Amino acid sequence: MKTARAILAGLVFAGNTVAQPYPAKPIRFIVGPGPDALARVIGQQLTHAWGQPVIIDQRGGGGGTISAEAVAKAAPDGYTLLLATGTHTINPSMYKVSYDMVRDFAPVTLLASTPFILAVHPSVPASSVAELIKLARSKPGALNYGSGGSGTPPHLATELFKATAGIDIVHVPYKTVAAAITDLVAGQLQVMFTVGPAGLPQIRAGRIRGLAVSTAKRSAFAPELPTIAESGLPGFDVFGWNGLLAPAGTPNPVVAKLHEEIVKALRSTEVRERIASFGFEPVGSTPEEFGEFVKADIARWAKVAKESGARVD
Repeated sequence: MKTARAILAGLVFAGNTVAQPYPAKPIRFIVGPGPDALARVIGQQLTHAWGQPVIIDQRGGGGGTISAEAVAKAAPDGYTLLLATGTHTINPSMYKVSYDMVRDFAPVTLLASTPFILAVHPSVPASSVAELIKLARSKPGALNYGSGGSGTPPHLATELFKATAGIDIVHVPYKTVAAAITDLVAGQLQVMFTVGPAGLPQIRAGRIRGLAVSTAKRSAFAPELPTIAESGLPGFDVFGWNGLLAPAGTPNPVVAKLHEEIVKALRSTEVRERIASFGFEPVGSTPEEFGEFVKADIARWAKVAKESGARVD
């Protein structure tokens, strides 16, 4: 059953369709954790198609809770949207949040995904996932792994890897991914799940050793690396992602128009090439598919957080 908010929004939209077809004013993309490059690419395409500026509003802090809260409380009219990431589906398990990631948002589309790369310092005597697992089992607690912060997707991805492989390695959280990679290159860390754009240059320069990608299929960005699933842990499939969410109650015609134009952009050669340069692969799922994805991601990370005892330090 539609909420009063959704019904009111639909009536307002219907009453304005003749005088002010959507969009009739600037659209705001609120970006939380992570870079805003993907938001800018999509925003430029919408501006070109619709003639309305798309404003990129960076609101970091709170591990992404600030950006999500701002959109959850925004008017459901399609003019305030959240560039969501995996951090947003982890947050309900790590923070006490004032919003519900399912109830308070209307999914638009999963924009793009990127694999994590399991990498080690060259001094670590492991050239494969199997060898790393064997080493870690022989020396419980002796290896350190880094991340760009507690509660981030690479942190929880490593906790899932630990649980699946039955190993004990110690988390060392950093304030940024760059700082963690610097220490991995220096040998202060032994293991890390890194995103492609940050890790691949170091891997190809020989400063760190890539062992595998975290996705179910091999990545076009590093086809030489096997998947963790094919390296002895069947079913392992984790990745970073960006998607677009609107406030709950946003009229279906607005969501549909956003989805149609964004998917059209994601299919263009120019946009695909630009997204690839960031280390992402375009997706463009339906709103329904993205909604189911968000639910599943929340449930997955809740289970990992509970079983691992992961918390925000």
